[in-house]
Amino acid sequence: MSHGPRSGLAAVSSALLAMSRHLEVRDVLKTIVASARELLGAQYAALGVPDDHGGFAQFVVDGVSDEQWRAIGPLPRQHGILASMLHEARAERLADVREDPRFEGWPSAHPEMSDFLGLPIRDGDEVIGALFLANKDCPKPDGGCGFTEDDEELLSILAQHAAIALTNARLYERSRELTIAEERSRLAHELHDAVSQKLFSLRLTAQAAAALVDRDPSRAKGELQQVAALAAEAADELRAAVVELRPAALDEDGLVATLRTQVHVLDRAHTAHVTFRGHGVRALPAAQEEALLRVAQEALHNALRHADATRVDVTLDKHGQGAVLRVSDDGRGFDTRVVRRAGRHLGLVSMRDRASGVGGALTVESAPGKGTVIEMEVPGG
Repeated sequence: MSHGPRSGLAAVSSALLAMSRHLEVRDVLKTIVASARELLGAQYAALGVPDDHGGFAQFVVDGVSDEQWRAIGPLPRQHGILASMLHEARAERLADVREDPRFEGWPSAHPEMSDFLGLPIRDGDEVIGALFLANKDCPKPDGGCGFTEDDEELLSILAQHAAIALTNARLYERSRELTIAEERSRLAHELHDAVSQKLFSLRLTAQAAAALVDRDPSRAKGELQQVAALAAEAADELRAAVVELRPAALDEDGLVATLRTQVHVLDRAHTAHVTFRGHGVRALPAAQEEALLRVAQEALHNALRHADATRVDVTLDKHGQGAVLRVSDDGRGFDTRVVRRAGRHLGLVSMRDRASGVGGALTVESAPGKGTVIEMEVPGG
């Protein structure tokens, strides 16, 4: 194996664990590139994910400053040695990339590169990316040194694990897209059921007020007050749905503030008293915060729409390095032994999947006429 600054089994293990720790595609790509550059002692590293139009859908670099990267200009096209790695699916190890006949030059702001090592990242027969390093960090008397066969072997191991990590990240993001689509569909149905009913009531009440305005002004005034109340409720329903559709608020406000805002909106939109209390929770990884938010939303939806609760309490507390979410209501409850039926109807399966997907656990306590308590615990990041 290479005698670079981080060679050895422990360094390789650390790099592989780092790759598997991330779920977002961009984070996975950055971790792969940084790990490869450090392990093999290279000055520059890059990873390109090709698109179907001769370019790269994503291109991540390490060892180049942000200012220098901006000065280089647009993403490179699939040409020269990069194209060869992608199309022929073979490794490339060169003493000086500039002397290779396939070399086609680079932009003026591009750093000078000499020794080069690159490998395709393959998922079965499909090439899903190209990983390459340049400028081995070692003395080069008379043009010697450069990348070795051991370096190529080590990079090959990284590329194999990179393929797994990248494929898993893509599947995770696709799963999230499908989940978001399902939730948008659910919200559309909920919006239709809740808001359209209020608008229908508002229309009938307004018609009644118009009919009474001449012969019974006092009753007409009361009907108009009801119109105003129904309009306010419809607006709150819409606002609640909009808040639920925008988990981006997590990035701007954080989990505690987002939950507090949503609970406040729901408290105004429903006759049930809805409260929130958060204590000592620090920022958690993005995936964990989104999972906690979605479980809270589902539990609130169940309590307010299905359980006929008059009070719902949401708490979020620090628990070790992680957090514990608790949503309790005084609604009708259900028999937890009837798992299949209740699980489908109340989204319990989805909530458990969300919890386990971020390394957490979900517990449900309920009984007919005794309300429901849903608790989700997640570890620290």
